[in-house]
Amino acid sequence: MPPQIEIRRQVVNQAKSVVVKVGTRVITTDTGILDRDRIRCLAAQLCQIADTERQTLLVSSGAVGAGVAKLHLTERPSGLSQLQAVAAIGQTNLIQAYEAAFADHGRHAAQVLLTASDLRRRGGYLNVRNSLNQIHNFGAIAIVNENDSVAVSELMTTFGDNDRLASQVAGLLSEALLIILSDVDGLYDGSPSSETSKRLDVVPKINSKILSMAQTHHSNQSRGGMASKLQAAKIATSHGHPTIIAPGRDNHVLEKIMAGESVGTLFLPPKRAIKGRKRWIGSSAAINGCIVIDNGAESAICKKGGSLLAIGILELRGSFTQGSVVSILDRQGREIARGLSNYPSSEIKKIKGIASDQITEMLGHRPYECVIHRDNLTLLNE
Repeated sequence: MPPQIEIRRQVVNQAKSVVVKVGTRVITTDTGILDRDRIRCLAAQLCQIADTERQTLLVSSGAVGAGVAKLHLTERPSGLSQLQAVAAIGQTNLIQAYEAAFADHGRHAAQVLLTASDLRRRGGYLNVRNSLNQIHNFGAIAIVNENDSVAVSELMTTFGDNDRLASQVAGLLSEALLIILSDVDGLYDGSPSSETSKRLDVVPKINSKILSMAQTHHSNQSRGGMASKLQAAKIATSHGHPTIIAPGRDNHVLEKIMAGESVGTLFLPPKRAIKGRKRWIGSSAAINGCIVIDNGAESAICKKGGSLLAIGILELRGSFTQGSVVSILDRQGREIARGLSNYPSSEIKKIKGIASDQITEMLGHRPYECVIHRDNLTLLNE
């Protein structure tokens, strides 16, 4: 058996949950009308996956495209309020199509609309995860989408697109496999339209060379491109979730993937992945301020697994309270980590650059030895 096939079968066998993201161009015709035949095909395969007792979720684009077609508009509107209204109108068609398709297999569709803020707050993050788990317990399949009708900036954009949303949804689950269905067959080492280009079967690590292979595509119906999908894959794999970018217009694509066949491009996670609270800190939480550190502190954090001490802090940006998530920057202004601050910004300003045993002298108290403890810190290249 070829080693790539063995790897794929191991990935599928280890997956306890499956998140499938489908783009607008996959589930609509060239004129932007919902392709109900493809939705029925997709629903049948999702139900087959759910029948294996894996938690199964679908992140689906298409609300705006469905609304444009339903209203007989000639193009996607550019105004925010118009986009929100079109999304609200199209969302009803979208969920009705999925509900009807799932009903043929004895399952229900559960509509879950999210905004970025739902995943930025720790409480919201956990609430969404608990809700998705309960939907699974009821035997339904969650259909997740950005809440375009109320999100002020998504249509112009919050999550960036549903590729990133899908990677964050996968981050809520344990041992998830993320499948991004696209209008291309996977990642190629050149232009997908070139006869000399070859599809990459398995990518062990997403590095700068892999990211440079992306070619962003735009259309009147969709906003994502290969660059977006690679960024989503990078987020998901950093959380320990293998990701497959595969051809969504293949009516048997999910069956082939779950059988371990060589379909699309498989991106493998690193051996060490971000878990639990660190996952939330690194990818979902709202950033409330920035801390610039010196070279010594950078080395202690990145190479020695240390905490951030006050003595290594050069500069503070923004105002925040104790417990806030802050971005940690090196001297060149590059973000290297994020973490939960033990001190409010007002106190960090007083103790930056001093040794830990001098904190009591400056503040009158020293509840914490470090500004950010290692357990509450996530390296962005971790």
